Amino acid sequence: MATATGAHQPASAPKRTATPSAQNAWAARLKDLGFWAEWAAAIGLVLLVIVFQALNSTFLSTGNIESMLVAAAILIILAVGQTFVITTAGIDLSIASTMTLGAVAFGQAYAHGWGLVASALVAIAAAGVVGVLNGTLIAKGKITDFIVTLGTLSAASGLALILASGKPVTIIDSFLLQLSVGGIWIFGWPVIIAAVVAVAAHVVLFHTRFGTHVLATGGSPDAATAMGISTGRIKIAVYTIAGVLAGLGSILLVARIGAAEPAANTAFLLNSVAAVVLGGVSLFGGRGTITGPVIGALLLTALVNGLTLLGVSQFYQPLAVGIVVVLAALMTRFQR
Repeated sequence: MATATGAHQPASAPKRTATPSAQNAWAARLKDLGFWAEWAAAIGLVLLVIVFQALNSTFLSTGNIESMLVAAAILIILAVGQTFVITTAGIDLSIASTMTLGAVAFGQAYAHGWGLVASALVAIAAAGVVGVLNGTLIAKGKITDFIVTLGTLSAASGLALILASGKPVTIIDSFLLQLSVGGIWIFGWPVIIAAVVAVAAHVVLFHTRFGTHVLATGGSPDAATAMGISTGRIKIAVYTIAGVLAGLGSILLVARIGAAEPAANTAFLLNSVAAVVLGGVSLFGGRGTITGPVIGALLLTALVNGLTLLGVSQFYQPLAVGIVVVLAALMTRFQR
């Protein structure tokens, strides 16, 4: 008589192994250029960190990481604003000059005794007006975004020089000093502010009706209009967002350098667009992400910082950034 133990003992469960079809799927994905285009910024950032740390052991030191994050904060904020614009198939060439105008407005208001809070509001308002003007001329005036923002780039730069008489305004304030040097661990206050902006932008773009309308406007303006979306208002809104964020960036810029400088820094313009392109946002609109441009901004900052640590001449740094941007733009052709 067979025992119960031997008669009814269940068969051992087979070991789970990757099926040939799953392995083939992963192999095909790794061969797909679209996969690499999706993760270009993240992969590039990891590779840069590995290379620069191998060449200079101070690259990943606490002090240098903190310095890089603070340096990237303003660029992250500008890149977020640029993301909203580019997602609608537009571009804001005036964003750096708008930030300069905001900084000068801040400095002039503060110099005339308006106080810190009022001066900050003046900076955001001045930059926001430029954004509204850009959006209105593009949406209502039916002028190409390239021409409009190229014009306001020059106009904002000129107005900043006029208001400041071509001279920087030194601002000494304990709160601004704390804003530039204080923070939590390696995360300075500018970094924390940039992170809050990025999280809020992600929520707006992907979890609100407005964000859906932004994506729809960039994907197909005619279809969006047929669905009842006011594409003109959406364009005014995204350029206003870019302007307001440029104003916020101007406050952090003043806090960082301790003065309202009327000379525009064109590197912020180029790098804000570069960060968005590196982040995988389609220049043709309809496709957006916030995480990508943030990583793109960190990559560009790490690139410049690493080259500086290695003693590479500043003359070669724009060349390196330009090559990275062109390669990223080339990779966008293969995005799914």
